[in-house]
Amino acid sequence: MDLDQLAALRTAEGSAALAAATEVAGGDPLAAAAALRSAGVPAGLAAAALTQAELRRRAAGKFGPAAARMFLTRAGLEQATRRVVADRRAARLHAAGVRTLADLGCGLGADALAAARAGIRVYGVEADPVTAAMAAANAEAAGLAERFTVECGDATAFDVSRVDGVFCDPARRTAGTGRRIFDPNSYSPPWDFVTGLAERVPHTVVKVAPGLDHALIPPGAEAEWVSVDGDLVEAALWCGRLAEVPRRATLLRGGTPHVLTGSGAAEAPVGPARRFLYDPDPAVVRAHLVAELAAELDATLADPSIAYLYADAPVRTPYARCLEVTDVLPFSLKRLRALLRERRVGRVEILKRGSALEPEKLRRALRLSGDAAASLVLTRVAGAPTVLVGHPVAA
Repeated sequence: MDLDQLAALRTAEGSAALAAATEVAGGDPLAAAAALRSAGVPAGLAAAALTQAELRRRAAGKFGPAAARMFLTRAGLEQATRRVVADRRAARLHAAGVRTLADLGCGLGADALAAARAGIRVYGVEADPVTAAMAAANAEAAGLAERFTVECGDATAFDVSRVDGVFCDPARRTAGTGRRIFDPNSYSPPWDFVTGLAERVPHTVVKVAPGLDHALIPPGAEAEWVSVDGDLVEAALWCGRLAEVPRRATLLRGGTPHVLTGSGAAEAPVGPARRFLYDPDPAVVRAHLVAELAAELDATLADPSIAYLYADAPVRTPYARCLEVTDVLPFSLKRLRALLRERRVGRVEILKRGSALEPEKLRRALRLSGDAAASLVLTRVAGAPTVLVGHPVAA
């Protein structure tokens, strides 16, 4: 996609091509291209329209119905914040008193649009000309062009004294190749600039990768990990006046938020494996809040380095999945296979933490046969390789 192609898509002819492409997107790409060409759509415009239609189809899971009006790039879509997460963040910023916000590295505008919907005036900065033009087009399509404007330029040169809040989502993929960048010092803008924003603006939020090393969290910042329906999707650093607690895990399940907070430094007690196993949500694990969850469940770890919790009774919780354990075995393929054959288990789900075994290879090696189902947990108990057999407890 280039600026000329984007401009062509925004004409009446381009809108018609997009509508036609939407009808055939998701099927065979060669047949879709042939259908558009046979309808008289020029080849270049047809290719651009089909790309947008396919990206809009994929984006529906992140943005809902609004995706049908957005202009997207593959890399921009991958890094863009889901609407439910962006809306929640925007509401928190507005509640904190933020009325003008700089979105440095605004990408396609997902977070900026959420802030604008919340009533915040947003100034977006984006280095890539095509992405900046798409963000502006997305603001116009959403009817938010007066609250969200975009300039193409260097985010580090923006005068942050113009605003009372800053949001920064540094690029974590290499331009051109799309490869992930794991070293924060290679982000764009660079990490030292990003973390320095908190010293210049009293309300600063930085979106970071969920795998962020806790050692990189600035002193005094709140680190939040967010999951949506069990999938860990992002982490954010809330700095300055926005920091409320050291660590936060926010779980959005069916749109309902569940929040667990704590120091991130507490350690859960260790004990034997017990009747009920809790598999914490990944946001809880990454936020280092397993000890806080253990206290809520009256649970313990069976191994200090493995984030499975064990308790004597099931407790309803949004923060973990619960399994009832029927057997705890030192790992032995022969013994496990015999047990499952005896119980006529033909279907298994396999969970693992602290095990090098590959679930699919194990599944084949078990040679399952039968009509019963079971859950297998590959883990360590007191340092020893162990397999637990059980079944899920109803939520």
